[in-house]
Amino acid sequence: MGNPLVLILRIASFVFIARALLSWFPIGPDSGFRPVVDILHRVTEPVLAPIRRVLPPMGGFDLSVLLVIVAINFLLIPIARGLL
Repeated sequence: MGNPLVLILRIASFVFIARALLSWFPIGPDSGFRPVVDILHRVTEPVLAPIRRVLPPMGGFDLSVLLVIVAINFLLIPIARGLL
């Protein structure tokens, strides 16, 4: 079986990608996706909020999700190769 840390980081990456993708669509309070969006926000916001405080605004784009996904992938490379 593979490294459990790799599995956790891959799942986290998918969660952040899902949050980014769902942010592109207007989801109203009566939508069936609202519970999913709420869960994604509760899970990801503790990681994204501190990054947003440090990153300067980039013309209305939230690059904090991109930064987190890149960081996760930088961690995955040495872990998957057995270096960490």
